[in-house]
Amino acid sequence: MGIMLNSEIKHILHCCLLFIVILTFELVSGGVCWNSDNDQQLDPWAQYGFIGALTLYLLRTLTLLSLPQVLFNFVGLTIYNAFPDKVILNGSPLLAPFICIRIVTRGDYPLLVQENVQRNLNKCIESGLENFQIEVVSDKPIGLSPHRRIREVVVPQDYRTSSGALFKARALQYCLESSVNELADHDWIVHLDEETLLTENSIRGILNFVLDGKHQFGQGLITYANEDVVNWITTLADSFRVADDMGKLRLQFTMFHKPYFSMKGSYVVTQMGAERIVSFNNGLDGSVAEDCFFAMKAFTQGYTFNFVEGEMWEKSPFTLWDFVQQRKRWLQGILLVVHSKAIPLNKKLLLGISCYSWVTMPLSTSNVILAGIYPLICPAVINFLCAFIAAVNIYMYIFGVIKSFSLYRVGIARLILCICGALSTIPFNLIIENVAVIWGLFGEKHKFYVVNKVKH
Repeated sequence: MGIMLNSEIKHILHCCLLFIVILTFELVSGGVCWNSDNDQQLDPWAQYGFIGALTLYLLRTLTLLSLPQVLFNFVGLTIYNAFPDKVILNGSPLLAPFICIRIVTRGDYPLLVQENVQRNLNKCIESGLENFQIEVVSDKPIGLSPHRRIREVVVPQDYRTSSGALFKARALQYCLESSVNELADHDWIVHLDEETLLTENSIRGILNFVLDGKHQFGQGLITYANEDVVNWITTLADSFRVADDMGKLRLQFTMFHKPYFSMKGSYVVTQMGAERIVSFNNGLDGSVAEDCFFAMKAFTQGYTFNFVEGEMWEKSPFTLWDFVQQRKRWLQGILLVVHSKAIPLNKKLLLGISCYSWVTMPLSTSNVILAGIYPLICPAVINFLCAFIAAVNIYMYIFGVIKSFSLYRVGIARLILCICGALSTIPFNLIIENVAVIWGLFGEKHKFYVVNKVKH
């Protein structure tokens, strides 16, 4: 009971901290204002002219595009325990259906793949997983040691999909070809990137998900600050993604079982039969962010999703160049999905709003400077919501650090230092995201940049 209480106390303390951050931000920024007499003397239309005032009001309104995802993050982080205890198995691993752990790689880092395959294999065996195989799908031979639980699939250079799908989507589609596939429709696939590491908790979460069998697709939490931190700036910046997984992603899959805001491409659990029907054969538009296109297509076809308990480990990009390139590809890929005629508008509405809040980021972030130079009179609700959006987004970095760096592992002083570090990366992150947006909008669209995975 002590452990349960400990978990619940952590969650309550996190919720209190979130509400303190929101309240403080509302008061400091004027989102909640007790005395607004000074503001009433200002007439923006007379002060800045019609065009000037209209432009300023439009820029202020753009901030609200991110409200749906901020609300999902806020609700997800508060209504579900954000610090769950060790995952408890709901059934015997012996009764679980067959699980194929599929790793897709270009084959540029064979030693990394060999090492991680061995680590993941050992972790599966340690965790009591019985009915499984690790499958590496590569454009180039990796040279894995022969093992009854390991299969290496090399995609032929002359392989073409009927829709012209490229990159990772092409490799994933090759696995679904009847001449290559060895899985039955009721088997399960766990999709990993070449650097993704399993944990005992994630294996138990996957077992619970497949034993439950109610949903065809699932996804779980990925953290980035485990073992050696290669680049502190990108790792602390990625703390936002950890909070995003525990907020927005968890809420959409746990409460609604739908990928309203899409999903990521790693730590994805799929039922073979459903994956084959949805497929990765989605042309060029479905090849840059193949995970996003796949999720929205599955949503369109009526499949359901769930959140998978337990976390997996990955590394943040090692260089700022890779960080920008990664964000640029995501933006371009999601834009292609949002604009695709293959996905109905009602299925991609929230994704589209979220995507355009990202696309308009250079305009909406200008409010940080413009609000000080050109003050506006806005309805109280607009001021409140703008401050709420900013406060929740800032808190996401704090939560991501607390979730990524265990207090027992780093101690209170280093944890506070990491939180300060993450908060200080926010301006850097804004610049990076803005660069990625501008580059993504005006650069070549159908490119797939693979970040470097090996320390030099």
